Amino acid sequence: MTEYGRGPGSEPWHPEDPAYGPQGWEGQQAYYQQTQYGNQQDPYQQQPQQGYGDQQYQGGQEHYAPHDPHQQGVPHQQGVPQQQGYPQQTYAGQPYDTGTWDTGQQAAMPYGAHAPADPYGAQGPDLYGTPEAYPPPQPPGRRRAEPEQEPVRTEPEEPEEENHPFFSDGDDDRDDGDGDEPGGSRRGGGQGRRGGKPKKKKKSRNGLACLVVALVMAGGASGVAYFGYQFWQGRFGEAPDFAGDGTNETVQVEIPKGAGGYEIAALLVENGVVKSQGAFVSAQEKNPAGKNIQDGVYTLKKGMSAASAVEAMLDPANRNALTIPEGKRSAYIYAQIDKKLELKPGTTKSVATAKAKSLGLPAWATGHPDLKDPLEGFLFPASYPVAKGAKPEDVLKKMVARANAEYGKLDIETKAASLGLKSPWELLTVASLVQVEGKYKHDFDKVSRVVYNRLKPNNIETVGRLEFDSTINYIKEESTLDVGTVADLRKIDDPYNTYDIKGLTPGPISNPGVDAIKSALNPTPGPWYYFVSINEDKTVFSVTNEEHNRNVEQYEKEREKSGQ
Repeated sequence: MTEYGRGPGSEPWHPEDPAYGPQGWEGQQAYYQQTQYGNQQDPYQQQPQQGYGDQQYQGGQEHYAPHDPHQQGVPHQQGVPQQQGYPQQTYAGQPYDTGTWDTGQQAAMPYGAHAPADPYGAQGPDLYGTPEAYPPPQPPGRRRAEPEQEPVRTEPEEPEEENHPFFSDGDDDRDDGDGDEPGGSRRGGGQGRRGGKPKKKKKSRNGLACLVVALVMAGGASGVAYFGYQFWQGRFGEAPDFAGDGTNETVQVEIPKGAGGYEIAALLVENGVVKSQGAFVSAQEKNPAGKNIQDGVYTLKKGMSAASAVEAMLDPANRNALTIPEGKRSAYIYAQIDKKLELKPGTTKSVATAKAKSLGLPAWATGHPDLKDPLEGFLFPASYPVAKGAKPEDVLKKMVARANAEYGKLDIETKAASLGLKSPWELLTVASLVQVEGKYKHDFDKVSRVVYNRLKPNNIETVGRLEFDSTINYIKEESTLDVGTVADLRKIDDPYNTYDIKGLTPGPISNPGVDAIKSALNPTPGPWYYFVSINEDKTVFSVTNEEHNRNVEQYEKEREKSGQ
C-alpha cells in the first residue's frame, strides 16, 4: 500500500495521494511538490506496485514519449524521469492542463522493459533535478501566453475533381478516417509525415460511364417498347396477314400426323404461305371446319391470306396424300404409289421385292417360305403424305414403320401364343382372313371364332381346312363371289389354296386394319363353323353344314332381289 494508507480493501483513495492524480489546483500543487523532491529516497522503491510493468523507469532507463499533436499550447517535456514507486500519471483532459505524460502513449512504448539505457546517465549532472526544470504550476490568471507557432508552409494542392462514387474507378485517395497527421491518410499517403508530394488522383471516367449508362437505358427502353408492342398486338391487335389468294408460285408443305394449329401455322410461315402464326390460328378458329385439317402433303400458294390457306387445306384436291383402305392387297397399294409418284407401272412392286429386307420388317416377319409378297400384311392402311418427287422406297418405309408401331401397341407377339398360334406372323395371317371374309366390322368377332374353330385338329366339319373363297381370289388376283365348284377348287395347286391344304396360308392375304387385328386377338366364344352374309345388316352363323346350306339358299334369294 502507499504512504497514505491505501490498503488492499475497498476504501477510497486519499485526495492528496499522487497516484490518484491531480484534483484541481490543490492537486496540481501537491503533485508539483512531489515531483520537486522526487530524488529523495523512496522507502518503497524496493517494492514497486505490481501491474504497471514498463511504465516505471528501472535501472536508469528513460522513456521518450512521442509528441502528441492534440496537446495544443503546452510544450512537451521529454525524458523526465518518473518517480519511483508511483504509477505514472496523466493530465490530458484535466482542467488547466500543464502538459505531462500521457499514459495512453506510454502503453505503446516500443521497447517495453528492454528500453535502451540513457546515454547521458553517467556523463554529467542531472539537469532535470533542479527547481528550474520543473517550475511550479501557476494559477490560470498568472500563466504566460504561449508563443504562437509559425504556420506550416504547404505546397498548393491541385483542386480536387468532383467525383461521385458511382463513376469512380475505386482508387480514391481521400482519407477515410481520423489519421495520425493532418492532411494524410492513415496509411501515410498524401502530403504527410514523409514529406512527399501530393499524389495525383486518377482521372475519373465520368464521361464514359455516363455514355454507357445512357446507352443501356436507351436499349432497355427500346426493348420494353418492343415487347410491350408485341404483347399489345397479341392481346388487342390483329396478327400480321397477307391479303388475297396468294401468288402464282406454289410450294409443298408436309403436315405431320397429330400436328396442332400452331405447329401447322409454323410450317406454313416457314414456307412463306402465310405471314404469321397468329393469323392462321385465328382463321382456323373462325372456320367451323378448321379443326378437320389432316396430315399430309399440301400444294399451296405463297403469300396467301390465313383464311384462304385454311380453305385450301380443307380441299382434298390440294392434299397430296396416299390413302390406303383396310383389307387391300399389296398389289393394289403398289399400283397406287406408282400413280401418285407418276412412275411406270410395276416400279414400286419391283422395289418392294428387291429391297424387302431393308424396309424395316421385324425378324418374325422374315424367312417364311412360299410367300407371294414379302410385304403383305405390313403396308398398314392409313393416309400417308407423298410429296412430288419422292421415292417408292421412302413411301414403303413409312408404311412398314406405321405397321410396326400399331402392332406394338396391340402386343401381338405376346398374345399369339395364348391363342394356340405359333407366332405373331400366324396371328397377322388370321387377322387378314377376318378382314376380307367378314366384310362388316360388327361381324369380325364371330368370323374370327369360325377361323379358330376350323383350325382345330378335331374339326369334323371341314376336317381342318379353312375353305375360304378369299384365298382363291388371292391366288387368282381377283375379287369375285363365283369362284367355282368345290371339286374344281380342290384341283388348284397352290400353297394358298385353303380348299386343298389344311391350316393357314403361308402368310397374310391382305393388309388388315386395327379392328380386324383386335377381333383376331379376342374372338367371340361360340361353336360356329359356317357363316354367310345375306346383306349388310345380316350375317348368319351356323354349326352344321345342313344348316349352312339353308342359309346359302336364303342368301341367293336376296341376291336375286337386289339384281346382283
